[in-house]
Amino acid sequence: MGIHFPRSKSTRNVPKGHFAVYVGKNERKRFVVPLSYLWHHEFLKLLREAEEEFGYDQPMGCLTIPCNEESFISVTCTLSSYKW
Repeated sequence: MGIHFPRSKSTRNVPKGHFAVYVGKNERKRFVVPLSYLWHHEFLKLLREAEEEFGYDQPMGCLTIPCNEESFISVTCTLSSYKW
């Protein structure tokens, strides 16, 4: 169901034009998403949530978005069908 994003444990496995984020409040999962998502208002809402919760001090040393996995996948599925 929906779109699946490649998950990897190493920053070396992030393809050019993409970035890694961790998603979740308690149990975090790593997703790799296109840089183009940074310009969409729905993804920016998720980034604002991260800023409100963590500020610039990210708990895992990388970008963490504090929403549940289902919400993140819903937003990114919508963005993947968006005509850039």
